[in-house]
Amino acid sequence: MTKEYKTIIEISGPLIFLEKTEPVGYGELVHINLPDGTSKRGQVLDTSADIVAVQVFEGTGGLNEEAGVVFTGETIKLPVSKDMLGRILSGSGEPLDGGPRIVPEQRVDVNGASMNPYSRKPPEDFIQTGISTIDGTNTLVRGQKLPIFSGSGLPHNEIALQIARQSKVPGSTEDFAVVFAAMGITNEEAQYFMEDFEKTGALERAVVFLNLADDPAVERIITPRMALTAAEYLAYEHNMHVLVILTDITNYCEALRQMGAAREEVPGRRGYPGYMYTDLASLYERAGVIKGRKGSVTQFSILTMPGDDITHPIPDLSGYITEGQIVVSRELHRKGVYPPINVLPSLSRLMNSGIGDGKTRDDHKAVSDQMYAAYAEGRDLRGLVAIVGKEALSERDQRILEFADLFEDRFVRQGRDEDRSIEGTLDVAWEILSELPESLLTRVDNKYIEKYHPAHKSN
Repeated sequence: MTKEYKTIIEISGPLIFLEKTEPVGYGELVHINLPDGTSKRGQVLDTSADIVAVQVFEGTGGLNEEAGVVFTGETIKLPVSKDMLGRILSGSGEPLDGGPRIVPEQRVDVNGASMNPYSRKPPEDFIQTGISTIDGTNTLVRGQKLPIFSGSGLPHNEIALQIARQSKVPGSTEDFAVVFAAMGITNEEAQYFMEDFEKTGALERAVVFLNLADDPAVERIITPRMALTAAEYLAYEHNMHVLVILTDITNYCEALRQMGAAREEVPGRRGYPGYMYTDLASLYERAGVIKGRKGSVTQFSILTMPGDDITHPIPDLSGYITEGQIVVSRELHRKGVYPPINVLPSLSRLMNSGIGDGKTRDDHKAVSDQMYAAYAEGRDLRGLVAIVGKEALSERDQRILEFADLFEDRFVRQGRDEDRSIEGTLDVAWEILSELPESLLTRVDNKYIEKYHPAHKSN
């Protein structure tokens, strides 16, 4: 019989402190029995010779010194099964869709082990999202972790849902699944996500975890771990290729800061805990491909930069851990361009290993480099035009300036349900590159110009 302890000496925010009465493990699951007969769940957050700190998942409302605490000797485990596909769950893994509880094939510790670097296989398989600015210029590769840096009020949720609907590996017949985890979202956003998944049929191959803004901050810390545990199970036990979308990492970090303040920890930059880098790494590093295993876990994490500040601790630390970033632009959003992705500060460090002949197309790298260079120059020229006027520009510069507008209007801009193939993306790229004189296509080999340039293809 498990022993119950009534030794609570302090209740502070989401934490309770009790005098230690037996050896307790870090992260151990706890049941708290209230005097009125109800119970709450908690987790051991800190343990010392005299005191045990427990974080309570459902909040400490109604708790007093009379409550009994039972240590279970287990860590938090997620019941996993292939039947999770098509289900909408809470941030703690409880059904939200009115369906039955999941009958588990296994119960897996949500903290997971980080991947041994030696057992990692270098990512090389192209994932098509159907969004040109990602596929064409910042290509996602299977096993990569590629965050989306956005700002409040920008359509990052729409982009996330579009990626969830459209992502696939072209020409592959392997099982592909999406695990979608939303943290700290409003009820309105939750309804929007659930309706979109159900309406578009994307739910059939997805597992959705929703942690709402009014749910306890403690649960927000567990939600991404639940999602990654489900993804690892589908990938490595059922040989599926899983795309994990986490939104919003900023809400997760705010929950970390809240918990740090409750524990009276010494804060780091801007009040966030000093271990935030390590904590984020424990999430991001659970993406990858393991040698000898058929499945893979790829990660898109969305974070809203407070004040659109890319030097803020959350995007700053994320950038050190992940393999690039996709940057959502407020300027393009104001112009009415969707998706408003700015390719200039965006980067995919693994792009070169996932593109080229046999993966996407032989001209992919050259076309991407040429568009990037011409668009960057065109953006610079806009600043010059604001000072000296368009008439002062040479004919060459005017063509480059026009290219920048064309690039935003025809390559970046696309419909919210428009699923462009990689061939379609590269064909659009050639259409707008053909507006430049061939003498300016200095980054594209002549053999590609002769093969793909519209002026030569029609001959």
